Amino acid sequence: MPDPIPPHAPVSGSEPVAGVSSRQRLAVLLATYNGANWLGPQLDSIAAQTLRPDLLMVSDDASQDATPDVLDAFATATPDIPVRRLEGPGAGAAANFLSLIRRVPSDIDRISFADQDDVWQPGKLARAMAHLDAAGDGRPALYCARILVCDADLSNRKPSRGPSRAPSFRNALTQNIATGNTIVLNRPALALVRAAAAVTGPIVVHDWWLYQIVTGAGGRILFDTEPQVLYRQHGANLIGANSGLVARTRRIRQLLGGVYGDWNRLNLAALEAAQDLLTSENAALVTGFAAARRAGPVARVAALPRLGLYRQSWMGQSSLYAAAALGKI
Repeated sequence: MPDPIPPHAPVSGSEPVAGVSSRQRLAVLLATYNGANWLGPQLDSIAAQTLRPDLLMVSDDASQDATPDVLDAFATATPDIPVRRLEGPGAGAAANFLSLIRRVPSDIDRISFADQDDVWQPGKLARAMAHLDAAGDGRPALYCARILVCDADLSNRKPSRGPSRAPSFRNALTQNIATGNTIVLNRPALALVRAAAAVTGPIVVHDWWLYQIVTGAGGRILFDTEPQVLYRQHGANLIGANSGLVARTRRIRQLLGGVYGDWNRLNLAALEAAQDLLTSENAALVTGFAAARRAGPVARVAALPRLGLYRQSWMGQSSLYAAAALGKI
């Protein structure tokens, strides 16, 4: 049974320490597609950061609405934040974010990920950079945080749940806890995911992949308990919030209905492609999980505790065992 989160694992809710290193150059990676209705407030919240990024990289998947015009207006109005416009691969959001990672300039030290329809708290980047500074650059580190789930007009704000069990590769193999619109990577993590992106094919979503790669390589997860993003729910979200009874019911259906098994197939293929970047222990876990998925019902269920795989809640853990018994992992 995994241990509860140790005291040092989540970042406290206190204000970030002062003195973020000026030597660390930060780029924000933004993937867009027909996001004109929501993009302006997100860009405004990036411009309103107490610590502004050194570069905004935008990869657009051939938007047919006014997204390019919104980006042009922002670049003109905010000349102190250089905007680099790129053409996306046109294969969905996950592929678009991977393409951005592959094209990060060599003089960038840290990267932050942004969705087109959210709004950031003003101190989001400063807070993330301060905590990454405190963690140091000795090993890969991924900062992420809770979010405030909102209506389309940013009202009715409800904080997301934080993890109740320790972030780890054994959790990452079965579940994602790192919300992409909050993630910031330090320099070793950026080098790691660049190398992984160079050999990786299709992935489910970029944030789950980042959680798997960073923990798989022995990196740290810095989970901030203070919400840093207003996560707008407008009916056209690619993923949508994971909180509430409806969302939990949806996740159970995904676990038991076969979608989850398809996700694991893609995730394992991506991890196997980057297996040389993982620790030997975690590479063996990938092999063991892949073998368990091909085994019979009893062996599949028995493999979960043997490999130490877990989800964050008892309901999620129970559903994981049910999915294993039904051959849906």
